[in-house]
Amino acid sequence: MDACAALAESIERLAALGYSDGRFLKELGRAAGVRRGPMWLFDAASGGRNRIRGRGFDRAVDDDTDGQARHFAGTIAVAARLGGRLTRWLVVQVLRDAPDSADGRLSDEAIEFVRLVRTGGLQQADAADWVRDRLCRAAAT
Repeated sequence: MDACAALAESIERLAALGYSDGRFLKELGRAAGVRRGPMWLFDAASGGRNRIRGRGFDRAVDDDTDGQARHFAGTIAVAARLGGRLTRWLVVQVLRDAPDSADGRLSDEAIEFVRLVRTGGLQQADAADWVRDRLCRAAAT
């Protein structure tokens, strides 16, 4: 299954619901099994759940597992609540994802996604195409 394309389609459907940017980002975290309420921290700390399994991510952000959609959405869920700086620290220090690894680069993309949505640099309506263009294998070939 092309999980990157499925993730982009999920983002497209979510964007059509008209949520605030903050809610949009938190709802996107649900694609990683991270709930919106107070239990989000437990979900994120446990690694969430692989709701969108498969491949399809560009080689630069692909760690050869079926969990990159979960990784991206889960990092968004954390960054939406804790901010980019603390999330980046957690990724490097706690998860031990080196910045130059596929997971480190994917985390950076997720943190950038949150920053862009929050600042208005990326509109929800364009978010799915952003994912397709930057993260999906088909766009990179």
